[in-house]
Amino acid sequence: MLRHLAKFLIRVLFRVSIEGRLPNPQPERLLIIANHQSLLDGVLLELFLPYRPIWVVHTDIWAKWYFRFFVRQARHVIVDTTRPQAVRTLLRELEQGQPVGIFPEGRVTVTGGLMKAYDAAAFLAAKAGAAILPVAIDGAIYSWFGRVPRPFPRKLFPRIRLVIRPLLRLEMPNAPTGKQRRQILRRSMQRILEETLFAAWVPSTIPAEFVKAMRLYGPRQRILDDVLRQGWTYRAIWRMALALGRHVAQLTPGERRVGVLLPNSATTTALMLGLQLEQRVPALLNYSAGLEGVHLACVAAQIRTIVSSRTFLERLRLADRVGDLPGIHWIYLEDERRRIPLITKIRALLSSYGPTRWVSKVAKPEDPAVILFTSGSEGKPKGVVLSHRALLANVAQIKAVVEFSNRDKFLSVLPMFHAFGLTAGVLIPLLTGCRTILYPTPLHYRLIPEIAYDRDCTVLLGTPTFLSRYGQMAHPYDFYRLRYVVSGAERLPEEVRQLWAEKFGIRIYEGYGVTECAPVISVNTPLFYKPGTVGRPLPGVECRVTPVPGLSRGGCLHVRGPNLMLGYLRYERPGEVEPPSSPLGPGWYETGDVAEIDEEGYIRILGRLKRFVKIAGEMVALELAERLAAEASPKFPSAAVAVPDPARGEAIVLFTEDPALDRRTLVEAARRLGLPELVIPRRVEHLPKLPLLGSGKVDYVRLKEMAGGV
Repeated sequence: MLRHLAKFLIRVLFRVSIEGRLPNPQPERLLIIANHQSLLDGVLLELFLPYRPIWVVHTDIWAKWYFRFFVRQARHVIVDTTRPQAVRTLLRELEQGQPVGIFPEGRVTVTGGLMKAYDAAAFLAAKAGAAILPVAIDGAIYSWFGRVPRPFPRKLFPRIRLVIRPLLRLEMPNAPTGKQRRQILRRSMQRILEETLFAAWVPSTIPAEFVKAMRLYGPRQRILDDVLRQGWTYRAIWRMALALGRHVAQLTPGERRVGVLLPNSATTTALMLGLQLEQRVPALLNYSAGLEGVHLACVAAQIRTIVSSRTFLERLRLADRVGDLPGIHWIYLEDERRRIPLITKIRALLSSYGPTRWVSKVAKPEDPAVILFTSGSEGKPKGVVLSHRALLANVAQIKAVVEFSNRDKFLSVLPMFHAFGLTAGVLIPLLTGCRTILYPTPLHYRLIPEIAYDRDCTVLLGTPTFLSRYGQMAHPYDFYRLRYVVSGAERLPEEVRQLWAEKFGIRIYEGYGVTECAPVISVNTPLFYKPGTVGRPLPGVECRVTPVPGLSRGGCLHVRGPNLMLGYLRYERPGEVEPPSSPLGPGWYETGDVAEIDEEGYIRILGRLKRFVKIAGEMVALELAERLAAEASPKFPSAAVAVPDPARGEAIVLFTEDPALDRRTLVEAARRLGLPELVIPRRVEHLPKLPLLGSGKVDYVRLKEMAGGV
């Protein structure tokens, strides 16, 4: 009777819901695992699962007198999981057909994310041949039974969900030593927990998730800083979004897509939210591409109106040339702020204090959320249509492998028109209560380290080019508070990794992504890190490598997952959304990158398929020529392009900022590295600065135009 009463009270107070199907029939040998969010977790699983398992209770929990009463109400074994005899006891129970419940993390999370998983649970399942039933616990972390320290939010009775995952099994690894077998099993169990945590994610829309975060962390929570103002709260951003979105919608009747040409700022963030609320799709235009790039993007997406700022256009030196874009109506925020009707401002003010559940009805998760544009480094830029589902899935995938809390402070310098800057630099902190400092340009190499120091930033995102410059300019103590430095967009050179490790004592976590996947596909994390790779695929992302004729190593990388785009908008077919395609079938995307995946699941990017050239019948990666230049001249950046060669098919031309680098030095470096002669550039050109795109990538199109022919 006491058990039924406790179940009734907990179900009512915490509004407990159970999602997913329990296995029927029950496996003969069953191991129940779950993520560990609070001290209430064991009670939840004991009351709401029908199995009555033997629970593994750590000696530290049993030592607390106030837990003993509750522990005695369930079947349990008091063990110390670091001792072999504890595992033997549990193994015997499993083999006798008794279900066993265990939290592989061993302790309640104190970070808000997953803690490290021990190998005991995986070893038990593999040794006994037991089926594993993963259960995701969601919401208990916000109760007073959680252990994440303040200022993490607390609720008296938060809603709790138990998400039942399908059964799975682990085989005992075929490894030469017991230690290696346990390492493999531990990695497998950590992966299962990551997938289980991501399975609790529910598709939604960006405005709805913003409102959810505002309710959770409080409308007065300071969430954004920019160059104009510090301390933008959730409510202030929401009020500005309601007013701006409504006003711009009235100025663009019948237009589905609206261009946005603005720098990183709170206004840009609010405008994006506001347009989504009004069922408009913000197209974040790449201002670093110049008016020609903006024109190509507008044609591809059929954009008739661009929201911008006179001051910003003057700084870009484009104010006098906006008339060069025919058929485009420009809306300037400086002018429109004074023209917003009083009724619109009052409505926004009242709505920021009133009910906001209606936001979930303005769009569906499958609807387009934003349009981003590829860099155009290999041709005309394409519009990438990303849905709310894709962007929020990527946020949930990243949160499943990297822990963030509202104690973190992001320094976001990558522009929002860059997928990495939008998802990792804006959406993640905005939806997880982290404070964000939005800076309008990543090119202020001396100032940005000072901002990181002055504002006590804990997270910095950048491309290798930018991180290299910050590392060279910064004082050794500027980055004393950084917990995460994440690199993306291009390969991280070893010299940049060493610079940050030796000068700041900071490990750079290299990741990999493409705009078409919103954008993160894989990333190195504190739990799983391997230098020279871009980490393991995120939960929910499936990767395959297909062979490419002429390549002896690696193949073309294809990906599939909930973070995949809706499709392309091309200049050749304006306004028509072209779904992603791949030889593997619907739902897959061909990245065009050459990669290999090792036995531990880590991805190593070998180069861009379009950046392989055929010289004298052999396939040669231009990236090898750039690595050769980095060996010969590590302090100066270099970039290689291919040009036609009547004698050998193609030839390599190297552009470098090192005035002393010549072909003889490259030949000597090739001998040291054991590289073939085909990798050595035919010609070396010297530039004071390599041309860069706004994302920090090298502008190869411009370099190829400069290279001409052999």
